[in-house]
Amino acid sequence: MVPVDLNATSGKWERYRFAHRPVWRIFVTPIQDICNFLDQYAPTRLAEDWDNVGLLAGDPAEPAAKIMTCLTVTPASAAEAIERGASMIVSHHPLPFRATKRLTTDAIPTRMLWQLIRAGVAIYSPHTGFDSASSGINNMLAERLSLTDVKPLKPFPDDPDGLGAGRVGRLESGTLAELVETCKQQFWLSGLHLVGSLTNNVRKVAIACGSGGSFLAQARFIKCDTFVTGEATFHTSLEAESSGINLVLLGHYSSERFAVEVMAEKIQEAFSGVEVWASEKESDPLQWV
Repeated sequence: MVPVDLNATSGKWERYRFAHRPVWRIFVTPIQDICNFLDQYAPTRLAEDWDNVGLLAGDPAEPAAKIMTCLTVTPASAAEAIERGASMIVSHHPLPFRATKRLTTDAIPTRMLWQLIRAGVAIYSPHTGFDSASSGINNMLAERLSLTDVKPLKPFPDDPDGLGAGRVGRLESGTLAELVETCKQQFWLSGLHLVGSLTNNVRKVAIACGSGGSFLAQARFIKCDTFVTGEATFHTSLEAESSGINLVLLGHYSSERFAVEVMAEKIQEAFSGVEVWASEKESDPLQWV
């Protein structure tokens, strides 16, 4: 932690004696400390090769007085961060995601990036590192669905902690209808997309948060009868049907948004002198009507 002047507005006050009189100094948490914590909680080494994770914009030496977590940086969540004076955004989805040659206001992603940088808001993304972490999104999904004997769906070769992408686990008993009802309750859903008969038995369940359709082949290979993910293409849905695999689509937003709320709580627990909140402005762009 670094000492700053007494005009600072957040942090932890500590009293010292100097020259026979009390001296008060305030210490604030630098952004680098937050980055170090996040890299332990959601290791960037677990991220996919194509991903863009870690500190993507900002000065690691600057103080992190206020932190907002969100699923995605959108015009609404970016405006919220600026209006509330956030020092840092921890966004599950990266901004920028792909390399950019120009930082102008001509396109929405670079416009948001420009606005946040001008406002002094740093951006950090854990993305697929958070998906695969031991306490990450896929593990949280497995816990909410009450799966047992949970393991990585696609283990990483030679990973020292035995981690990997996705999760697979078992249900002692249950039907697809019962699993659907659990999903609705756990993720506050009024509806979801489904491939398979509601009377089908569910025993071995694969999980991949977000856009996880590419994991269907692995789920089929290890003989899962059910695959739960956020979203999948029409052709992936047809593949699941022809393979006899139940497919449960929670929606990309619903399969991940809850986890950034958990992350906000974890950061707050670790840094009591920092104000942390999950975005109150972002929402699922898709609606059931």
